[in-house]
Amino acid sequence: MDLTAKSSKNVIASPVCFVCEANGRGEATPPPHRGGGAIPILRLLPASPAGRRRPFEPPRNDKGLVSFFLDIKFEHSIFALPFAYLGLFLAEEGWPRGPIFFWVTVAMVFFRTFAMAMNRLIDCEIDAKNPRTESRALPRKQLTPRFVRTAALLSILVFLFSAVQLGPLCLVLSPLPIFLAWIYPYLKRFTWLSHGVLGIILGISPYGAWLASRGEFSWIPGLLLMGVAGWVAGFDIFYSLQDHEFDRQFGLKSVPVRFGEKHSLGIAGLLHGVALVSWTAAGMLAGLGGIYGAGLALVAVFLLWEHWILYRWGRSRVERAFFTMNAAISVVIFLAALADLNFR
Repeated sequence: MDLTAKSSKNVIASPVCFVCEANGRGEATPPPHRGGGAIPILRLLPASPAGRRRPFEPPRNDKGLVSFFLDIKFEHSIFALPFAYLGLFLAEEGWPRGPIFFWVTVAMVFFRTFAMAMNRLIDCEIDAKNPRTESRALPRKQLTPRFVRTAALLSILVFLFSAVQLGPLCLVLSPLPIFLAWIYPYLKRFTWLSHGVLGIILGISPYGAWLASRGEFSWIPGLLLMGVAGWVAGFDIFYSLQDHEFDRQFGLKSVPVRFGEKHSLGIAGLLHGVALVSWTAAGMLAGLGGIYGAGLALVAVFLLWEHWILYRWGRSRVERAFFTMNAAISVVIFLAALADLNFR
């Protein structure tokens, strides 16, 4: 994703190719300050006698943090948070304790920030060649790679600290999502199964929240994981349709490249069917009733609408199907489960 955002462009230069703007020694160098007014403090970094700057280099503009959050589509956290809350609320059988709710939220937000930052860093050169992604902050040099790497490092440290607060089991298992988020951008060079890996990364969220509450494994969060994985992989296939020609030209792997656009829609439909079945089974095991069932029925309508939009208008409507409907799906499932827990 984008973690939601977008897989089809996720190809990487080598792991060391994090520098989009370089001098002759391979060091990122921001331009001198231009214009009047106060010079930003972060640019007052003295150079060494050899002319080399200190390790941390600020973005090229005065709104680096804003550019960073816009670039990683921070608002897309709405896709993952409701499912993390769903796992937590089901584990707690209602409203969770304040501290655990807080730390689950912190863990989710900062993990996604880490994953998206790594995605942008690893994809920096490919994004610069793709007409759809060439306007992103790193290709346009609105941010320096070192700034983004620093943000990624800080985000993962906060995530690990959150895991400590959520208990020993969460801390022990925390390397798993970190590893998956790190290898995910590389997978598109080798396999069209990268869509499924992205689904698993987001699907871990309800299971992690469940473990934070109960500290035990269960089929309920397992089925939620399967549902989220199928749902995300399906809409990631939709999203990758936008880069079909680009991926084929540069030898990148995706379901549309491997099977063609028509069959890709069918595969996405199958995955969305698996998602609905998994979410239904999870609700049954958790003892949820009619309200949750009504929410799933509405979700089924949303998924059908997504497919109809793409069959009717094609890839030109991918953005609408991707953001509007998928944001609604995650929120509806969570609210339906919450209402069922409170009124059953």
